[in-house]
Amino acid sequence: MIQPDLSGRVGLVTGSAKGVGRELLLSLADCGADVAVHYRTSDEAAAAVAATARERGGDVTVVQADVTDPDGVDGLFDAVEADLGPVDVLVNNVGAFAPRHWTEIDPETWQQVMDTNLTATYLCCRRALPAMRGGEFGRIVNVGYASSERALVNPTNFPYFVAKAGVLMFTRMLAADTRDTDITANAVSPYVVENSDEFPDRLPRGRPATFEDVTQAVQFFLEEGSGYISGQNVEVSGGWLPETV
Repeated sequence: MIQPDLSGRVGLVTGSAKGVGRELLLSLADCGADVAVHYRTSDEAAAAVAATARERGGDVTVVQADVTDPDGVDGLFDAVEADLGPVDVLVNNVGAFAPRHWTEIDPETWQQVMDTNLTATYLCCRRALPAMRGGEFGRIVNVGYASSERALVNPTNFPYFVAKAGVLMFTRMLAADTRDTDITANAVSPYVVENSDEFPDRLPRGRPATFEDVTQAVQFFLEEGSGYISGQNVEVSGGWLPETV
């Protein structure tokens, strides 16, 4: 099992009150990091995961913020820096869906999905980078989606796929922009995860990904020895290849 030593590091996972974000947050705490739980509306769930993280031994803070808003992102990072210090590990996990055909989605919904998945990633990276550039260690992992680089037959989540494809390109551009630093930028792209209602029979592994499958992929990029690896995307899809156009 991969378990990097993050003692003395500060980790922030956006959307970490529930689901994959919760498990990613706890995995950072297990690695010794002080962690920031971020949520937008799930205050009780955020408090619960914070209590669990504190049992793992590190310092924990909980911050409410709208990460699609520049002022909200500034407030988030200001609070984390005041309580824990500058962010060394940033996992952009927050996301939103619109499971309908694109012609049935109104412009406001389209923009909300784009903002939550792509704009929030841009805003958080933009805010985290100055402190990371001034340090000797910086790790950014953006959560993508396994089919977001392929045009699917009969897709029903147009803005989500488009936004996640943007996240992957943003990750590569960020890696190029930080090539002369100690910062790496990578992506991890799950497909079906264990808490999903979707379970296609065609999954080669015969099961959805576990939370641990996803957290292990993220932790690989957080190792001290992974500093040469940047701009990459790991699909946690069990070998699934979608039917494409």
